[in-house]
Amino acid sequence: MKHIKRRFLSFLAAAAAAASLAACSAAGNPSAPAETASEPSAPSAEASESIHPENTSKPEAGNSSAPAGAADNSAGQTDTDRNAGTPSPNAPIRVGSLKGPTSMGLLALMDSDDAGKYEFHMVTAADELAASVVSGKTDIALVPANMASVLYNRTNGGVSVIDINTLGVLYVLSADASIQSVADLKGKTVYLTGKGTTPDYVARYLIKGSGLDEEDVTLEYKSEAAEVAAVLAGRDDATALLPQPFATVAMAQNPSYRIALDLTKEWDLLQEGKGSRLVTGVTIVRNAFLEEHEEDIRAFLSEHQASAEAAARFPEETAERIVRAGIIEKAPVAEKALPYCSVTCIVGREMKDALSGYLSVLFGQDPQSVGGALPGDDFYFE
Repeated sequence: MKHIKRRFLSFLAAAAAAASLAACSAAGNPSAPAETASEPSAPSAEASESIHPENTSKPEAGNSSAPAGAADNSAGQTDTDRNAGTPSPNAPIRVGSLKGPTSMGLLALMDSDDAGKYEFHMVTAADELAASVVSGKTDIALVPANMASVLYNRTNGGVSVIDINTLGVLYVLSADASIQSVADLKGKTVYLTGKGTTPDYVARYLIKGSGLDEEDVTLEYKSEAAEVAAVLAGRDDATALLPQPFATVAMAQNPSYRIALDLTKEWDLLQEGKGSRLVTGVTIVRNAFLEEHEEDIRAFLSEHQASAEAAARFPEETAERIVRAGIIEKAPVAEKALPYCSVTCIVGREMKDALSGYLSVLFGQDPQSVGGALPGDDFYFE
């Protein structure tokens, strides 16, 4: 038994390393690897998973969450900077993404007849993808939601968001059947990743929104999602906040646990029709590229929409693609986690309402988590 536990813990450690996350996002510091439930090499269920919740890294004080390679752009970006690395007119469109939930809705397109128009590349570190966008080496990128705002601010409005590709991937796991709402967490201890990360911001927002005071719920912080999962592996009476795919893996390792709360649904209940959504990942485009290729971008949006729909319609096939892409190691685990990864493709006014509301919540808790200021209306492509 001890041997099994040691193997499980080492497996989680490997997952964390790989995850470092995406996720769901470098929450306030895209230069930091995204924390991961959006990027593991998870336990047999997900060991090589690189699914990062892509938006959970801790903001770095005084750095306005600048992604690597973008720090100097706040002073002003020249036209040469904006067009650096711009491909020739007939070159494929360069699309970058993170190995995590945000890429799952893109996989059918990558296998389609239209794939030849694009040059796809996936990375595990959010800072690498951010630097590629800033340097002009990537035209379209699927990034953590808050990173998109950070890049907008750091490039003086040099990027636009064109769709939401992933909604929330955060879940509260518990064996306690009495937990049916956020208010039911009163008097309980919840394990989650570090203070000042996206899960922390979301948890605090929902706790307050449910009418509780912060002291009503004890938030016990761990440095990474793998440590939270390890707590669940060793006991049957804990309550934890985990992103996918860690949540699915944790439940597979200890069947005592169930999904007590889907924080995406809890967020929606709190909005009361305001339009804001819990957003994990979005798709952005460099404006220098958009200005010259707007029709190509609109075609991509149509293809991305169809691809995201295919991910939901054909789960077995999508699970196999997820494995081939190196996002999750085992197809059965990928298929089980897929419905909880909130793959979508939301555009236009609905996208703006959903994302602007989410960014406003993050800004209210820590302005640096979105780059120091909320994006202007020009950030949202319609």
